[in-house]
Amino acid sequence: MTNKAGSGPDTGGVTGGKAEGWAEEAWRRSLVKTKVNARRIGANFPHASQGGTYTLEPPHWWTAGFWPGMLWLLCEGGGEAELREVAEACEARLDEVLDGYDKLDHDLGFMWILTSVANYKLTGSEQSRRRAFKAANYLMGRFNLQGGYLRAWNPWHEGEDNAGIAIIDCAMNVNLLYWASRESGDPRYRHVAEAHMRTVLAHFIRPDGSVRHIVRFDPETGAVAEYLGGQGYAPESAWSRGAAWALYGLALACHHTGRAEYADAAKRVAHFFLAQLPEDRVPHWDFRAPAETRHLRDSSAGACAASGLLLLDSLLPAAERGAYREAGERMLESLYAGYGSFDDPDEQGLILRGTSHYPERKNLDVPLIYGDYFFIEGLARLRGADMIPWE
Repeated sequence: MTNKAGSGPDTGGVTGGKAEGWAEEAWRRSLVKTKVNARRIGANFPHASQGGTYTLEPPHWWTAGFWPGMLWLLCEGGGEAELREVAEACEARLDEVLDGYDKLDHDLGFMWILTSVANYKLTGSEQSRRRAFKAANYLMGRFNLQGGYLRAWNPWHEGEDNAGIAIIDCAMNVNLLYWASRESGDPRYRHVAEAHMRTVLAHFIRPDGSVRHIVRFDPETGAVAEYLGGQGYAPESAWSRGAAWALYGLALACHHTGRAEYADAAKRVAHFFLAQLPEDRVPHWDFRAPAETRHLRDSSAGACAASGLLLLDSLLPAAERGAYREAGERMLESLYAGYGSFDDPDEQGLILRGTSHYPERKNLDVPLIYGDYFFIEGLARLRGADMIPWE
C-alpha cells in the first residue's frame, strides 16, 4: 500500500504554513474520530447523521461507497489495517447488489470507484478489478445513443417511465468508464463517457455557469423534453451540490482527456459557485432559493467543490494557477474551523450542516457521509496523496 504521509503536505505555495498547520491537524483529528466510528459503524453503509448517530442504508443505496472510500483515503495516509478491513468488508457486501442486478442504476460510479477501484489502485486486488469492470459494463449499458446520455434512475414505482432522465450527478459517475478505458485499453468506455459529458456541456451548464439538476430527453429521438428541479428549488434554480458535481466532474473529464473545453466549463461553473458564497465560504443549499430557506447550508456541496477546485487548479497553465487552489483551501479550512464536530464525541459525522434533499424535506442541516468523504479527500489532495479514486 502506498503511503506519502512521511513526505509532508503539499501546500502549493499559496497560503504558506497556515494551510499546512490546519490541514495536518484536521487530518489527524479526522483519523482519530474515524477509527472510533469504524468500531461503531463497521461494514455498514451510513448516510445521514440523526441525533449524532449515522443512519444506515441498505447496500444498494447510492451513498454506499462513501464510507469505505473515506476509509481507503485514510488508509493510504497512515496504513491503518483496521480501516482497510472494514473497507474491504463493505466492498464484499456490495457483491449482493452487483450480482443481484435489479437495484443497479447510474450510481455504479459512486459505489464502485470508491470501493473496488480504490482497492485495486492501492493493493492490486484482481477481485476488485473484476468487480470494477463488471460495474463499468453495467454503467455502459445505461447509455442512450440517440440522446448521448447515461440514463439515471430505474422506475421508482410500477408503470413509471423515466427512460429519458439524465442528471448532473453522472458527471462524477462517468469516471468509472474513464478508468475502465485506460485500464483495458478499450476506447469504447471513454467514448461513452465523453458522449455523456458533451451532453452535460450542451444541456446542463447554463451560460452564466449555474447548473441544472435534471434534464428529461425523449428516449426515442434524444430531443430535450423538459428541465426538472430535482433536488434544487426549481427547474431554473441553482442547486449547490449539483454545481459541485459539475465543477468536479468537468475538471475530472479534463484530467482524463486533456480537452480544454472541459476545463473552460469547469472554470465557468467555479466562477458562478464562488461568486454566490456567503462570507464563511460554505454554500447555501441552492444559490437561487427563496430567502426563507437560505439559512440551510450544504457543507457537502462545499467539500465536493473544494476538491474539484484543487484538481482544476493543477490542470491549468502556470499563469492561471493559484486562485482556484486558494479558494478550495479556504473552503476546506472554513469547514474544519466552523462546521467540524471534532470536539463532540457524541456526533459521528465529521462535518455539520449538510442538506440532502430539501424538496422532500429529508436530512436537513445534518452531517452527510459524502460531505465527510469529500472533506477527507480535499485534505488528502492538500497532503499530496498518491491515490484519488476518481483519477
